[in-house]
Amino acid sequence: MKLTEEYVLNQIRKKTARPLKLAELMKALAITEPRRREFRSLLKSLVAEGRLVKLRGGRFGMPDEMNLVSGTLKCHPGGFGFVVTEPPGEEPDIYIGKTWMEDAMHGDRVTVRIESYHKGPDKPEGRVIRVLKRNTASLIGTYEPFKQGGWVVPLDEKYLHDIFIVARDKGRARPGQVVVVEIDTYPTRRQPPTGRVTEVLGDASDPEVEVRSILRKHGVARDFSPKVMKEAQQAAAKLDRLEEEGRVDLSDEFTLTIDPERAKDYDDAVSIETLEGGGYRLGVHIADVSHFIPENSALDREAFERGTSVYYADGVVPMLPFPLSNEACSLKPGVRRLAVTVRIDFDAEGNALQWRFFPSIIVSKRRLTYNEAWTLMDKGDPEKSHGDVLPALQTMHRLSRILRKRRLRSLSVNFNLPERQVTLDGKGRVTRITIAEHNEAHELIEEFMLAANQAAAQFLGERNVPLIHRIHEKPDVDKLEHFNEFILSFGLRLPSTSHVSSQDLQALLQKVAHRPEERTINTLMLRTMKKARYSVKDPGHFALGFRHYAHFTSPIRRYPDLVIHRQVKAFLKKRKCSDRMRKALLPGAEKAAEQSSMREERAQEIEREISDLRAAQFMADKVGQSFTGLIVGVTAFGFFVELNEAFVEGLVRISSLTDDYYLYLEAEHRLVGQRRHRIFKIGDRVEVKVTEVDIGRRQIGFTWLKTL
Repeated sequence: MKLTEEYVLNQIRKKTARPLKLAELMKALAITEPRRREFRSLLKSLVAEGRLVKLRGGRFGMPDEMNLVSGTLKCHPGGFGFVVTEPPGEEPDIYIGKTWMEDAMHGDRVTVRIESYHKGPDKPEGRVIRVLKRNTASLIGTYEPFKQGGWVVPLDEKYLHDIFIVARDKGRARPGQVVVVEIDTYPTRRQPPTGRVTEVLGDASDPEVEVRSILRKHGVARDFSPKVMKEAQQAAAKLDRLEEEGRVDLSDEFTLTIDPERAKDYDDAVSIETLEGGGYRLGVHIADVSHFIPENSALDREAFERGTSVYYADGVVPMLPFPLSNEACSLKPGVRRLAVTVRIDFDAEGNALQWRFFPSIIVSKRRLTYNEAWTLMDKGDPEKSHGDVLPALQTMHRLSRILRKRRLRSLSVNFNLPERQVTLDGKGRVTRITIAEHNEAHELIEEFMLAANQAAAQFLGERNVPLIHRIHEKPDVDKLEHFNEFILSFGLRLPSTSHVSSQDLQALLQKVAHRPEERTINTLMLRTMKKARYSVKDPGHFALGFRHYAHFTSPIRRYPDLVIHRQVKAFLKKRKCSDRMRKALLPGAEKAAEQSSMREERAQEIEREISDLRAAQFMADKVGQSFTGLIVGVTAFGFFVELNEAFVEGLVRISSLTDDYYLYLEAEHRLVGQRRHRIFKIGDRVEVKVTEVDIGRRQIGFTWLKTL
């Protein structure tokens, strides 16, 4: 019998009843002398993976037999943490108290022992008993001198240990500078971690240093390696000799792109025809990125590693080098470009009748920004300067409104959560923060991309291809019950928490539209939902209400879309993916889905952190100034106020309310004064003064002046 990890685990489970030492284990499993080295190597791997535990005294045992589990430690600035088990989401996270962390750090892979379930079967508490793998090799932090050496205080407060730096290892770091520190030794019960400064990023007061720090903290590189850049330039040169064989030439068809004002990577174009009987034929043309990026090339490996482009308030870290993302693959107006096209026929009610995919060549006739497109759709073209653009836009607008109305009536949850738009001057200083405009031109493109993504998922699903689905699972019942308790204080409730539908949630959002609590309820409902992610399993997309869904329309900036493009092109002439082929393709799809989900989560964290950083930078010179705003959240430690003058949020701490003792009524989400009976609740209009801005922590503090 060949020794494998699975075989060894099965044998240990069958033939042992307690933890055994190595010699006892080899005897129990009848491991012969020639195979003992191989067996020891397998045991070492199993222990490193957490599938087997090595106890003090050198005994080996099965984790589940000893109430042990393995996972990744996620720390909280408060000193506690949670261990996320593998695979994520299948088992509840395990709470780790401050005194039970042992010598583990945020991000480490650890083994923990379940100590209790006293808060319920879904809320286990545990103790770290072993660090299986250290996942942090370096950190970003602020250098603070101490005697001849110093300390590096991590910018990410989830890292609970400061790193000690001896004098010879501080490099050129000066007090208050942001540095990169490489960890030499990890913390123990008695000793802090030690390290050495490997790079000085700059002074903490420099606005751009904080942005670079956030990117470096998350392991995101702005630049590409020389090898990847060379491949990108060679791939881009293919434009000089377009491979037109087997492609449908749509260069005479009226297509246009509609994108944000500052966009450079145009990966989708649209076209429209009307059909007899009142129907529509929609053309969605997506840049054929897969033509330029061979599988397993350096470019492909880099795109896989990055997973997604990272867009933040005033910049982008692209998934692909600019010669491809902004040039060769970008569907610029007036030039021939390669695309993968899907034509979808709709009837007059917006039902998709049929679709067809094919490789194409297009020439975008016009590039419009969202605002330009909306102005034309809303006000027309009185000067007759837009030729064929206006009729096409008007037809697209009609179809998009039909699709949107149909989707929101019967399928989807439509959250109304504004996004922050940051304006910087030439020196990188924040001059303005507003709510990003969202108009019906945005909705037009959204509906068309949703339709194309659905078509791609169904096209590949019908052929039994192991594709990367974009999934969104149903919310947990206990989270829905907590949410239901919260909205009861506003006279609202869900009809059911055990059998909730997307229509139920959409009906609730429509009820609170334009009410003071709309923003808060939208936010809390979103937090109640599970995160959308990528998976080869297909439970459907709950929030959209789609049975099958995949990402196809943004291959310039998302790796799953690039994979879907390859699969669509590979199966254009094949009616079925054989079981043998499916088995061969499945591991790669699983790996890409897991990687892309992690990279998407990282990108979202970066975007959120930089957005909060820009808000803090904007408010830094406004300490002492007064503003009006709206209470958008109430907690036991204070309430959050969103300013009217800028899309910025800050905290009024309960400790700053000195006129009374305030009691937090959790069920009602209110703070109530015990003597004067003053109430602070969601939706109250208040005047506040800016008292504190901590750029490092990206936090803004207010004091309450009066309720308006």
